[in-house]
Amino acid sequence: MTAITDPIPQAQEPDYRIVPARHWGRLAGSAVALVILGALAQSVITNPRWGWDVFAKWFFEPTVLAALGTTLSLTALGALFGFALGTVLALARVSSSPLLVALSWGFIWLFRSIPLVVLLLLINNLGYLYANISLGVPFTDLTLFSFPTTQSITPYFAAVLGLTLNMGAFSAEIIRGGILSVDQGQHEAAAALGLPKGQESRRIILPQAMRAILPTAFNEIIGLAKGTSVVYILALPELFYTIQIIYRRNLEVIPLLMVATAWYLVILSVLSLAQYHIERFFSRGALRSTAVKTRIRQAAAWTEAPAKGGTVDIRGVCKSFGGVRVLDNVSLHLAPGSVTAILGPSGSGKSTLLRTINHLERADQGLISIDGALVGYRQDGRTLYELKEPEIRAKRRDVGMVFQNFNLFPHLTVLENLTLAPMSLRGLPRAEAEALALGLLARVGLADKADAWPRQLSGGQQQRVAIARALALKPKVLLFDEPTSALDPELVGEVLDVIKTLARSGTTLVVVTHEMGFAREVADTVVFMEQGRILETGSPEKVFTAPDHPRTAAFLAKVL
Repeated sequence: MTAITDPIPQAQEPDYRIVPARHWGRLAGSAVALVILGALAQSVITNPRWGWDVFAKWFFEPTVLAALGTTLSLTALGALFGFALGTVLALARVSSSPLLVALSWGFIWLFRSIPLVVLLLLINNLGYLYANISLGVPFTDLTLFSFPTTQSITPYFAAVLGLTLNMGAFSAEIIRGGILSVDQGQHEAAAALGLPKGQESRRIILPQAMRAILPTAFNEIIGLAKGTSVVYILALPELFYTIQIIYRRNLEVIPLLMVATAWYLVILSVLSLAQYHIERFFSRGALRSTAVKTRIRQAAAWTEAPAKGGTVDIRGVCKSFGGVRVLDNVSLHLAPGSVTAILGPSGSGKSTLLRTINHLERADQGLISIDGALVGYRQDGRTLYELKEPEIRAKRRDVGMVFQNFNLFPHLTVLENLTLAPMSLRGLPRAEAEALALGLLARVGLADKADAWPRQLSGGQQQRVAIARALALKPKVLLFDEPTSALDPELVGEVLDVIKTLARSGTTLVVVTHEMGFAREVADTVVFMEQGRILETGSPEKVFTAPDHPRTAAFLAKVL
């Protein structure tokens, strides 16, 4: 049979001229707008009463520029100190301490209620209430220092303090809203990696919250720049107050008001430009860009010896949410290096059991230990004392977790996702952490994605990155919470292949899954759960071919 090499002749189509549709309504609207703008420009330029010569004379006048400097400094200091205070108040509002929440709420309630003008007058007249400002030991006569209030609180200081308190109260709610906008999975992913609370806030939560915070925050800062005009009640020579003094002397009201307007427009424009660039910085990784930065990176061959898995003992664990018993006297022993698949219908307690292993959920009763060390508690005789949060997070470094919804940090590149915990928690130098990360990415088949953002990856690729991130801390135990349930069917295989490879690595694996074929092929032990109880445990051959419990048989009959 002779191969056809010549292309099939195509009929020559004539050239067509394409005429776009005419939108006469748009053209008419544009023409009207152009006429209106032209008329306004002509009116402003040709009307001598605008006094453009007076405007030009005073625009760069030293007195006006000095007043502009006062306005800018008040804006900068009020915004800086206000948002610093607001951040502290917001973190207190979302803390688990009722006292901190109450104090923060009370501060916000009070200073959002007091008008700024009233607040400035109260601070400026604080000397009437307290003749001296002093610091000493409460309830004693011991005083460390003391000085007269009236000499300390100058009009400028009163203005900065008033603007700070006012901005702090409003910005606290803006920042709190941004923090609450971050998906709960990000908190859990940071906790599962063992990141300290402070680092979780700085590196994970606040950078993502900034996308929600920035638009409203810059609105507040722009409002603050204009709102500094209220400090005229303190006789402080800011921009508007100075303009008022000048036009009361020369009676050139309109030209001088235009000087103030023009400078406020300049301030607004600069702040808007800053907002644009800052928002672009914090939106890194937020959009699925087609342009992926690629750099040639040398990944070392994976030569590390197989990991040593941990022994997991679960004894009599119970957990309730409200009045619902989610785990009911669960006990399991998982040998080091074993692969355990946990099966069961939705709501049977599988994921909750997994989360109690690394103490993301606190068990109401029972014990969980890894290599003999209790998870989340310190034992003293027959008494268990829950560890402090930093100690719990430190112990979680031995228990990696891969979530159903990936929970990658979207503002960090793939490489940064993998290097964050080893550098922060294990103290690895950046070069060593990156070499480890690149080796892990090669291991999961994603060596070329080191510089990509999570949103530029498919679901299967994101899950493989999540597995590599969990492995970066070299855990003894690796937990998988339905790792394929959020994936399209054609992507399931690539994730399961990675887990199959890990099953031979020596790490203890615990996998909650609905993939029966995978569980049968890879697991050493299959656990069937229903209504918070373990109904059956055994080898895959035993459970899948000859289950002891009739409920296990009924479940498998439906899903196989």
